Amino acid sequence: MGRYMLRKLANYLILVTLAASLSYFIAGLSLHPQANYEGRNPPLAKSTISKTLDDVNMNPDTPIVSRFATWANGVAHGDLGKSIDGSPVNDEVGRRIGVSTRLLLLATLIGSVGGVALGTLGAIKQYKFFDRASTLASFFILAMPTFVLGLFLKLLTMKFLGAGTIHFTGETDPEFAGRWDFAALGNRAEHMLLPGLTLILIQIALYSRYQRSTMLDVLGSDFLRTARAKGLKRRAALVKHGLRTAILPVVPLLVFNIVLLFVGATFTEKTFGWHGMGELLINSITRNDVNSTAAVALFTAVLVLIAGLLSDLLYAALDPRVRVR
Repeated sequence: MGRYMLRKLANYLILVTLAASLSYFIAGLSLHPQANYEGRNPPLAKSTISKTLDDVNMNPDTPIVSRFATWANGVAHGDLGKSIDGSPVNDEVGRRIGVSTRLLLLATLIGSVGGVALGTLGAIKQYKFFDRASTLASFFILAMPTFVLGLFLKLLTMKFLGAGTIHFTGETDPEFAGRWDFAALGNRAEHMLLPGLTLILIQIALYSRYQRSTMLDVLGSDFLRTARAKGLKRRAALVKHGLRTAILPVVPLLVFNIVLLFVGATFTEKTFGWHGMGELLINSITRNDVNSTAAVALFTAVLVLIAGLLSDLLYAALDPRVRVR
C-alpha cells in the first residue's frame, strides 16, 4: 500500500507541476498588467510603467519564458512573487486561506454528513412523504444560483428577524477585527451563520441525490438479504453493510468537492463580503495580476493532489477489495 501511494504521489506531483506551469503561461499571455496604468491623467511615462512591471515580474516586454523561469525559481524557494501592487503574494494567499478555512470547515462537515444521511433516509423511505419532500427541496436548492440562494436567505433573515439583528457582511464587525476573545468569536460566528448555511444547504442537496441513488442500488442487493437472513437486524444490516457499500461511489465526489470548495465558494464569498481564495481569484483576473492568478492556480492544483490522495486512502479504508499490498 505504501509503494502504491508513493507512485500515486509522484504522478500527482507531475500533474501539479504541469498544471501550474500551463496556468502561468495562460495568465501571462492573456492578462495585460500594463492596462492598469492606461488612461491616467496625467499619463505615466512608458519607462515608469516598464520599471514598475519589471519590479513585479509582469513586464510584457520580457519574454514569457524568462518571466516563468523567474516565477518558478521563486516558487521552488517558497516565494509566490509580488502582486500587481507590489505586496507579497505569500501574505495575501496565507491570509485568505485562513478566511476560507474558517468559512468552509464546519459548513462542509455538516453539509457532507447531512447530505449522506438525507440521501440514505430518502432511499429507505422511497416514494414516501419524506423522500418526496427532500427530493423537491433538493432540486429547488440545486436549481437556484448560489448568489440567489444567499440573497434569499438574507431577505428571509431581515423579514422575520429584522434588519441588523444578525450581521452577515464580512468576516467580523470592524471593532472585533484582529481580536479572538469570546465576544469576538461570537461576532465571527454570527457573521458565519448565513454564508455557512448557504454552503450547507447546497452540499446537502447535492450529496443527498448521489447517496439516494447509490443506496437504492444497495437495498436490493443479495449480500444485504443474506445479512438479514443470518439474523442481523434491519438497522444494523443497513448501517454495517448497506451504508458502507453505498457511500463508496460518493467518496471521490465528497472529497474533491469539499477540498475544491476553497476556490469554488466564490459566489458565496462575494455575496457575503468574505475575502477568501475564491474572491482572490476573481480580483486577480480583473486586476490583470498574473502572479496572484498563477498562485491561485497552483493552490488549486495542490488541492486536487490532496483530494486525490485522500480519495484513494478513504476508498481503500472502506473497501478492502481495492487495497494494494
